[in-house]
Amino acid sequence: MLGSTYGTLTTNSRHARAVACGQVPGPAVHVHSRPAAGGTAEGVDDVDVSGRPLHSTVPDLDRFFHPESVALIGASDADGRPNTGITRQLLAWAERVGARLHPVHPSRPAVFGIPCVPSVAALPEPVDLAVLLVRDPLPVIEELDGSKVRFAVVFASGFAETGPEGAAAQARLAAAARGAGLRLLGPNTNLNAFEKFRDDLDGPAIALITQSGHQGRPVFTLQELGIRLSHWAPTGNEADLETSDFISYFATRPEVGAIALYAEGLKDGRGFLLAADRAARAKVPVVAVKVGRTETGARTAASHTGKLTGSDAVVDAAMRQFGVIRVDGLDELQDTAALLARARPPLAEGVVVYSISGGTGAHFSDLATAAGLTLPTLSPEKQTELHQWIPSDLSVANPVDNGGHPVGDWRGRKIIDAILADPAVGVLICPITGPFPPMSDKLAQDLVDAAEQTDKLVCVVWGSPVGTEDAYRTTLLGSSRVATFRTFANCITAVRAYLGHHRFTASYRSPFEDAPRTPSPSLRKVRDLLRPGDRLSEHAAKQLLRAYGIRVPREQLVTSAAAAVRAAGLVGYPVVMKASAPQLAHKTELGLVRLGLTSASQVRDTYRELTDIARYEGVELDGVLVCQMVERGVEMVVGMSQDPSSDRP
Repeated sequence: MLGSTYGTLTTNSRHARAVACGQVPGPAVHVHSRPAAGGTAEGVDDVDVSGRPLHSTVPDLDRFFHPESVALIGASDADGRPNTGITRQLLAWAERVGARLHPVHPSRPAVFGIPCVPSVAALPEPVDLAVLLVRDPLPVIEELDGSKVRFAVVFASGFAETGPEGAAAQARLAAAARGAGLRLLGPNTNLNAFEKFRDDLDGPAIALITQSGHQGRPVFTLQELGIRLSHWAPTGNEADLETSDFISYFATRPEVGAIALYAEGLKDGRGFLLAADRAARAKVPVVAVKVGRTETGARTAASHTGKLTGSDAVVDAAMRQFGVIRVDGLDELQDTAALLARARPPLAEGVVVYSISGGTGAHFSDLATAAGLTLPTLSPEKQTELHQWIPSDLSVANPVDNGGHPVGDWRGRKIIDAILADPAVGVLICPITGPFPPMSDKLAQDLVDAAEQTDKLVCVVWGSPVGTEDAYRTTLLGSSRVATFRTFANCITAVRAYLGHHRFTASYRSPFEDAPRTPSPSLRKVRDLLRPGDRLSEHAAKQLLRAYGIRVPREQLVTSAAAAVRAAGLVGYPVVMKASAPQLAHKTELGLVRLGLTSASQVRDTYRELTDIARYEGVELDGVLVCQMVERGVEMVVGMSQDPSSDRP
C-alpha cells in the first residue's frame, strides 16, 4: 500500500492546481536569510556578493526528536487540569524513546510518582529538551541556559496570531531564546512531535511538517495502512525553528523518502528556497499544501498562526523552480507523498491504462492525457502479443481493454506481465471502478503478484465508496508494492508528480551555484547611478542594464532641439523621442512619446512639443531621449516586488 484516500470517485484531476515539479520554470525569489544556530552546513563560508549564504544550515535536531533527557516545566497530575493530560502523554512518550524525565514544579514533591525539582536551576543534569507547560513562557526561557538545555518547546498561545501586541511578545520570546543559546519550537504548537509512531513498518518514510497540527492527521493516519512515518514537526508560530529548518534536516535523513508539508506562510522566503534547494539536490521530494490562494484563506491563516501567506503567484513560481510539488487537498498530500516516498525511480515515462471496461479506460485516459501524462501507443508487435489473450475486436493500443473475461483465469496475469515487459512503459494504472468479485478479486491479486516481480510502478484505483471489500482491504492494502488510490484525480496527481520529480532532479542544477561571489567590475558604475530613495529615469535604468552587459537600444539624452537633431543623425533614422525624468513612469499617457521620426525637422519640432507638454503638466525634465527605433521583436515587461510574507527585508 502506497497511498489511499477515502472518498467518492471523481473526474476532476485538478491539474491546474497540483503542479508537477520542474514543468514550468519560474523566477527565483530573493529575500534575506540568517543561518540557524547549532547546525552544520557545507560551504559555510560560501556566500554571495551581498554576504548572504548560498546553502541552508542544517540544525542538529537529533536530540530534539530523540532526547536522552527531558525537563517537563509546569508538570501536573491534578485532576481536571489541562496540563495533567499533557503530562501523562509526555510521560508515555519519554518512556517509549528511553528519555530520562525531570518534572519541574515549585511546590509539588512529585508528579505521577516521579520526584519533582523546584526550578530549572535545580535540574540534576543538562537536558536535551525542555517542554514548557506554562502560560507565560518568557521568564522561564530567560532562566534557561543553552549549556544546560538544548531545545525548548512552548505550547502557549496568545502571540503573533493575536495581532501586533502578541507579535511583539513573540519577538521578545525569540530574543530570549537566542540569548539563552537554545533552539525554540513554537509558540502556539502542540503535542504532535511526541506522538506514538509505529516501529513495525519498513521502507522509506514520510517526514511531516505542519503549521497547523490537526491538518497533519490524515498523513499521520497513513501508518494504519502500512505507510511509515518517521517524524512530525508541528512548527506553530515559528518564533525560532521554522519550516525551512525541518526541510533541511529531513532532507539529510537516510530514512526519509519524502517530506509532506502543510504551510500557512513562509517566515523566511530565501531560507525556504535554500532548504528546498537542499532537498532537490538530495533528490528528496517535498509535497506541500500552501494555503492563502484567496483573501479569506490568507486572513484566516494570519489569525491562526500569525502568518502572512504572501503572494500566491510568487509562492507558485518559487516552488516550481525548486521542485516543490504543490497540491491542494490533504487527500492529495497523503497520496502523493506516500507514492513519492516509496516508489522506485521510473524506468520509462510511458503510462499504460489497463481495464476490464472500455468505458473506464477511455474515461481515465482522457483525464490522464489532459493532465499531461504520456500514454504511448503500444507497438504493433506488442498489440499482436496481447491479442493472444484478448479478443481481436478490442483495442489494446493504450488504453488496453481486455473485455473482462480474461482476468478471471490464467490469461489475466499474462496480459499484465506483457504490458510491464514493454521498455516504453514505466507505469501501469488499472482503474477498478467497483467491486465485481468474479473479476475484480482475481484482477487485484494478479496486479499485486505482478508488482512483486517488477521494478515498474503499478497503480490501482479502487473506486468503490464502501472500502470494506476483501480485495481492497486485504489484497491491495496488504501489498507494499502496489500504489492504491480511491479516486482518479489523486492517482493522476500523484503519478504526474512522481514522473515530474524524477525528471526534475535528473537535470537539476542549483541556481545558487551560479550566484556571484565577488563584486562585478560594473559595481562602481552602478553605485554611482543608485542613490537611496531616488528613482531612476529610463536613461539611467538603461545605463545600469548596459553596465551588466544587457543590450539596450542606442540612445542619447539631449537638452536642446539642436542637440536632438545631432543625436538623431548619430543614432540613425527612424528614431523615437521620449521625455525623460525619474518621476515619469507612464510617458505615453501624457503624450510624451513620439515614434517613427524620419527627418531633422520632425525631430526639432518634436523636441519643442515634448518640452511644452512637460511644462504644461508640471513635470521637470532632465532631458529628452533620442532613441533607436526597434521595429521587430517581442516586448516584455519585467517587474519586481518585495513579498510581504518575509519578515526580513
